[in-house]
Formats: sequence, structure tokens, C-alpha cells
Amino acid sequence: MSSPSDQTRRMIILTALATAVCASSSRPAAAEEDPPGSDLRPQKADVLVFADGDRAGEVIKPEDLKLGGPAVRAWPRDPKTAVIRKGSRLNELVVVKLDPAELDDDTRPRSADGIVAYSAICSHAGCLITAWVKAAQGDKEVLKCFCHNSEFDPRRSAQVVFGPAPRRLAALPLVMADGSLTIAGAFIGKPGVQQGG
Repeated sequence: MSSPSDQTRRMIILTALATAVCASSSRPAAAEEDPPGSDLRPQKADVLVFADGDRAGEVIKPEDLKLGGPAVRAWPRDPKTAVIRKGSRLNELVVVKLDPAELDDDTRPRSADGIVAYSAICSHAGCLITAWVKAAQGDKEVLKCFCHNSEFDPRRSAQVVFGPAPRRLAALPLVMADGSLTIAGAFIGKPGVQQGG
């Protein structure tokens, strides 16, 4: 005969085992939902597509962006397979069209006619950059993470201009190709939060 505490322990162990079995059996199904290549980092020659809204998945053209902002969220898309690389949140981008004359000497060569792209993941706590607002200090608009109020200047390689973020946002170099915004190379810097030290 077993005591009530033994029955409780058995029930907890059986529940934990059942949960583990369910979780492990559902992983392959979830992995099958994302097509191959969707979790790869942005690749050279990928095009940028809208991440959300009525035009989600459509290729972003320069004329889709208003000079001076607002910034739009984007994903890279493989032009050959049409796979959108949204299998990793670290691939999400913010894209903004600025006057090329406002860009500093490091930023201008990575832009496509003043259009710049940065990781949409804040370097502080990994929250999503969601705003294009007037800077806390100064009169220019900046990219802002509302989690802890970090602000980044897209004209100066997304340098931190306010808040606790420890480093700039990772930049993604762009070029124009066939009228579309196209990735020219790998991220400059690491997207997201750096682990360790």
C-alpha cells in the first residue's frame, strides 16, 4: 500500500514524463513548418521584404519608404527559393530612408541611396526595436527600444545615443539591384545581446 505522498510523487513524475514526450514529439512537426534556409542569417543577394502589415512578405522598393522615416520592419528573403528568413528573430531588421548627406562616413558606404538596415533586436536585453521617435537629447528621430529606453542613431552606424544599451545595433550593408533593396554582405557586428563577459 502506498502513502498519499508516494502517489503525489508518482503523479508528478508521470506528468513530467508525459510533458517531455509531448514536447519532443511536437518538435519535428514545428521544425517542418519552417522551410529549409529560413533560419540562416541574411545572405548576400537576399532581398528585403516587409515583416508585417498588409504588405507582409512583399519586396521593399525604395519608393515604399518615406525620406526621413518612419522605419519599417523587414525580413531577408532568398530571391531564388522565396524563403523568408524568419526562422530566427535575430534576422529581423529595421529599415529607414535618410538623406545620404546626413550619414557619417562609416554608414554611407553601407547604405543604398541613404537607405540603411539594422538588426531590430536591441543589444541591451534583446527586446524588439519598435519605434522611430524624436531623440531624448537632440532634435533628430532615432530608433528606440521601449523596454529600457535605449536609443540608436541610424545616421551614425546605430550608435547608442541614450539608455543602457552597451553597443550599437548590428548593421546590414545594402545595395540597389533591379529596383529592390538587396543585401550586400553579412551583418557588421553581432545582432542581439552578447553573452558572457
